[in-house]
Amino acid sequence: MGEHEGVSSSSPGGTGTTGEPRDPGGARGPRGSRGFLALAGLVAGVAGIAVSHTVTMLLTIRATPLLAVAEAIIEVTPGSLAEGLIAVVGQYDKPLLIVGVSLCVLALSAWAGVLSARSRLLSMLVFLAMGAVAVAAVWTRPGSSVYDVLPVVAGTATWVVVLGALADRLTRLRRDHAPDEARRRFLVTAGVVAGAAVAVGLAGQFAGRTRRGVETARRLLRLPVSRGIVPPGAEVGVTGVAPWRTSNQEFYRIDTAIVVPTVDPTQWTLRIHGMVDNELVLTYRDLLDRQVTEAWVTLCCVSNEVGGDLIGNAWWSGVRVAGLLAEAGVRPGADAVLQTSQDGWNCGTPLEVLTDDRDALLAIAMNGEPLPVEHGFPVRMVVPGLYGYVSATKWLVDLEVTRFADVTAYWTERGWSPRGPVKTQSRIDVPRDGADVATGTRRVGGVAWAQHTGVERVEVRLDGQAWQQTELGRVPGVDTWVQWSAEVDLGPGPHTLAVRATDRSGYTQTAVERDVVPDGATGWHTVEFEAG
Repeated sequence: MGEHEGVSSSSPGGTGTTGEPRDPGGARGPRGSRGFLALAGLVAGVAGIAVSHTVTMLLTIRATPLLAVAEAIIEVTPGSLAEGLIAVVGQYDKPLLIVGVSLCVLALSAWAGVLSARSRLLSMLVFLAMGAVAVAAVWTRPGSSVYDVLPVVAGTATWVVVLGALADRLTRLRRDHAPDEARRRFLVTAGVVAGAAVAVGLAGQFAGRTRRGVETARRLLRLPVSRGIVPPGAEVGVTGVAPWRTSNQEFYRIDTAIVVPTVDPTQWTLRIHGMVDNELVLTYRDLLDRQVTEAWVTLCCVSNEVGGDLIGNAWWSGVRVAGLLAEAGVRPGADAVLQTSQDGWNCGTPLEVLTDDRDALLAIAMNGEPLPVEHGFPVRMVVPGLYGYVSATKWLVDLEVTRFADVTAYWTERGWSPRGPVKTQSRIDVPRDGADVATGTRRVGGVAWAQHTGVERVEVRLDGQAWQQTELGRVPGVDTWVQWSAEVDLGPGPHTLAVRATDRSGYTQTAVERDVVPDGATGWHTVEFEAG
């Protein structure tokens, strides 16, 4: 059957004429032993992940050890590398990171299984090292305690115990049964353990009712808000142009939270402190009892490349920050507000944009609904005219009035500009790059934006010819994007279409192409397509 690897009956460790070693996973063991030990390690890895997940859910800890490690990787990743990855995979960066961390854990677990053939201590050290990394990741998260480490301890212990049990089971089966029967029995055992681990993980997920409780509380809210009406003429009527109102489901999401914070609105508070005369602590009810302001505001991510889709327009409802800061009494010398999220993320915002006439809001609703959990429920910040990385804090819990000279924030520590005003930009939605279109007179269209400055005009240029002014949709103010459309005559063959916008300050987009780092991309959006 080809079971032996040249071990004679007189070899050290041999047992009679079979050449079967005492350690079935050893270097001189029968073919396949290493594979079975790798399988044992893999199953142990799955079991450890499942147990740690269940303990996390039962204790209502915010993040599992696996996700804490992924978050720690985000923390230490240089901004330029992070931007490069986002450019490649877009909003799939976090799911791919989680998958990558999971595969790494499972691969190391399988390796630990193989090492157990040489020494149980070596395999244990692999698991302990992984546990130490997870402990470090959990411990460095904001607000962490010894309590948060318990899932790591449970998962690490499970790794060690399950691998030991499976390795012992394999040894006994090799000793007491023929090779084929030993394999079959071990595979059944491994399958049962893996199935039990999956069941434990699913049970833990079911037990994690915090998110569901918050979602229920959100659905039951009846807020004093409206849905907003899209202004007549805002849509230019070109099929394929992004809707003027972005639905909650389609609104882009860029943040550092792998585990979305779930905040019970009855437990939420906002502290306003720092360089103020009167520190304020507001509850959700306090916020609802104040005057609600509603406005159309377009938000844009600084990571949005030329022609990108990390931008959206919604009807926001909330309380103006300017009134709250006035009530707190800002002291002379302050020029910044440090915003902090429930999960510890923070950003510095220029004080002047929170106290001027723009609708900088503590938003409680989006398009007439309580904020989706993914978009910051129960309260987030919305500031027209600034990129989100310096303004749009989700799950907001703290506002510290301060000075830029005295604080640093999450992204500015990673080389980004501290202020982040949105750049004037435009995008072609129709036709798409690489499209095939019919010849003749065709309507093209897209969007342009210059938040809190306003778009004055948009021009397109076909095949390097003269710039042609487009028709603009009607907008209610300077804080939203605007749709544009134009007619172009297309002959057969390849074509190139470029777009540029001019804002109400008189600035026209530059053709100079710049990366998103440190304060947003520049350049004209250009598409190439074929007419025939």
